[in-house]
Amino acid sequence: MIKLTTPLSLETVRSLKAGDRVLLSGVIWTGRDQAHKRLVALLDEGKPLPCDLDGQVIYFVGPCPAKPGMPIGSAGPTTSYRMDAYSPRLLAECGLRGMIGKGARTAPVVEAMKQYGAVYFAATGGAGALIARCVKKCELVAFPDLGPEAIYRLEVEDFPLVVATDANGETLYR
Repeated sequence: MIKLTTPLSLETVRSLKAGDRVLLSGVIWTGRDQAHKRLVALLDEGKPLPCDLDGQVIYFVGPCPAKPGMPIGSAGPTTSYRMDAYSPRLLAECGLRGMIGKGARTAPVVEAMKQYGAVYFAATGGAGALIARCVKKCELVAFPDLGPEAIYRLEVEDFPLVVATDANGETLYR
């Protein structure tokens, strides 16, 4: 088990191999397809993003509302291919180092990961309630009109992941 803390360095990301098991701690950001679309629109307009993604990790999740006393509700991964139209731009222009989701990524995303140095982690689908236990703090950051698909800043501790696709393009999905 490899313990990592965000932000992730290029050196750290390039050292990971497909199949490595990871416990991730630190700050991660959430965002699904509509949030990604808005981030890319901001890039197109030359406007600043609502969060600095350099060295950061985005979790493709739309968390459920939190129960009283909890920072977040169930927070399982969503299928990642919906973000594939946007991920290469975030990797190239924002320094994004990691993405968390489920399912294989398209060839353009894998090529961008190789070129810019990023890793794709798989979280266990169907384990959203268990994953939520790793979230220690949750804060709404941008696009509140998107509800659970808004961008949230999560503080996580020992979030269990598997390197599904590494920065060399090796993947568990073949």
